[in-house]
Amino acid sequence: MKDHSERDYFEGLHLNNRKIAEDPLQKGDYDNCYFNACDFTGADLSFINFMECEFRECNISLTRLAQTSFREVSFISCKLLGLHFEDINNMMTSLVFKLCNLDVCSFNKLKLKKAIFIDSKLSEADFTDTDLGGSVFSNCDLDRAIFRNTNLEGADLRTAFNFRINPDQNHIKKARFTLNGLPGLLGRYDIEIE
Repeated sequence: MKDHSERDYFEGLHLNNRKIAEDPLQKGDYDNCYFNACDFTGADLSFINFMECEFRECNISLTRLAQTSFREVSFISCKLLGLHFEDINNMMTSLVFKLCNLDVCSFNKLKLKKAIFIDSKLSEADFTDTDLGGSVFSNCDLDRAIFRNTNLEGADLRTAFNFRINPDQNHIKKARFTLNGLPGLLGRYDIEIE
């Protein structure tokens, strides 16, 4: 009989086209694993550690993430709707999102320094009290995303669009914007920018 303190360890695992809700992942540590076109919709990934893993073309929407760890994890062309990232184990979290849909996700109170978002959609994502220092939002749609008491120091939002960030309610020292981003920063002042 396995001791409860022992965890299963999986290295170099490749899973393709698997429905995780029907065939759940075992609780444990997944190191350098690859998940391709897997459907995680509604699955429970609680207490699972992912280290140096890649998720490609997966649907991870509405998945439970209580104390899930993501260390050096990439999501490419994934659908991640309505996820509560605030429930994850936030120790040493390192995330990259490329070509992903992260609409209505909550990153509330997370430390996501140097997170990378590329060509992704983040409509109505919640970044309240989130530390995004040094993060990159490259060509990302931030329509109705919530930034409140968010640390954006040194963040790169030069090619992000549709954002509304109140400089009085967020930390934006040394954050990078273009002139096209001024309406997203100054919109609350009801001024005209030409």
